[in-house]
Amino acid sequence: MSGFSFFVAAVAILALFLIFKGVRIVPQAENWLVERFGKYASTLSPGLNLINPIFSRVAAKIDIREQVLDLPPQGIISEDNATLKVDGVVFYKVLDPYKAYYGIDNFQWGITNLALTSLRSIMGRMTLDQSLSSRDKINLELLHILDEATDSWGTKITRVEIKDIVPPEDLQRAMSLQMKAERERRATVLEAEAQKESQEKKAEGFKRAQILEAEARKESALRDAEARERLAEAEANAINSVASSLKSTGGDPLIYLLGKEYVEGLMHISNSPSSKVVVLPADFMNTIQNLFVKK
Repeated sequence: MSGFSFFVAAVAILALFLIFKGVRIVPQAENWLVERFGKYASTLSPGLNLINPIFSRVAAKIDIREQVLDLPPQGIISEDNATLKVDGVVFYKVLDPYKAYYGIDNFQWGITNLALTSLRSIMGRMTLDQSLSSRDKINLELLHILDEATDSWGTKITRVEIKDIVPPEDLQRAMSLQMKAERERRATVLEAEAQKESQEKKAEGFKRAQILEAEARKESALRDAEARERLAEAEANAINSVASSLKSTGGDPLIYLLGKEYVEGLMHISNSPSSKVVVLPADFMNTIQNLFVKK
């Protein structure tokens, strides 16, 4: 009886061991590759899975989440023989665990080396200025090369980013001096343009003032002409009125006008500050009378 109990206990322990070895719980973000007799048998998806505990084993656990691969800094010689230190990151995702495990020994190491060599080739065809100003172009070209090359590894390259492009210290100093000179040149150009604009505005203002002044003189001349015209009309009306009045007394309008100018001339002489004594002709009154009465 003791021997039978021992056998039952041994069988129970073996059954528990086989169940323990045969039940596999796969996490959500992983796929497990199962081999039987050293050959690929199946891929376990996330959740509860059962395998043959005696002849099967889990060969690899593949993370199917998007991952980041950091590229180590490396020296690159540009087309114009400038030495640059460049590093970056590669974002990838495993789409086919079978290809990622059986297609290459270490796909992460493969992606790293492929990215470094491709980056060296791309930037080697560019000058220093092109390398510093064409990050987006470098990223896109490197992404295309990596994505096409890693397709056989069951991996999708989702994004590539160049983090830093660092030129040598002497080039950095030269670039700093160049940028400073460029900023000073732009400041000089802006100042010259501001002065030019200011002078143009002053000239435009002076021109506008001259035009307004000419228009004002023109308007003033028109008003003076209108005033003289109205004065002439008034004088003509006055002369006509005087002529009508003189006809009744038999006077001559021409003699009247001459007499009027004569009297005004004498009054002007008397009002002069340099005249102290004004001598009138002896026949002054007779002359006045003759202006209005015809003999």
